[in-house]
Amino acid sequence: MQAGLAKSTTTHSLTVLVVEDEGMIAMMIEEWLDELGCTTVGPAPSVAQGIGLASTRDLDCALLDVNVGGERVFPLADILRQRGIPFAFLTGYGRQILRAEDDKVPVLTKPFHQDDVAALLNRWRDAVHS
Repeated sequence: MQAGLAKSTTTHSLTVLVVEDEGMIAMMIEEWLDELGCTTVGPAPSVAQGIGLASTRDLDCALLDVNVGGERVFPLADILRQRGIPFAFLTGYGRQILRAEDDKVPVLTKPFHQDDVAALLNRWRDAVHS
């Protein structure tokens, strides 16, 4: 577990969809989620695979790379929004790449850290389990 990540930040029992096409980043996020007590769905390396998972799986939340294999992840974000599943964007481009309807969606700017993911997941966990 990364230094500084207190036991109180454990995000027990969240099921998290991960959509990320960079293998090393996907593996890192999956490892972090495991350390945080979460269940990972995916990681999906394409928007199409992410849509399939988002449409059929029980999810608590999702972490979405904005640019997946040269394709924007927005159709998947729309499915999650319709299902009432909170999500965050992962991007190195900043908020300017997002659509107007995504102005309130959290963004984790690459490179981000495990503590950043844990803080976001804890907010969602509190909402899911309250």
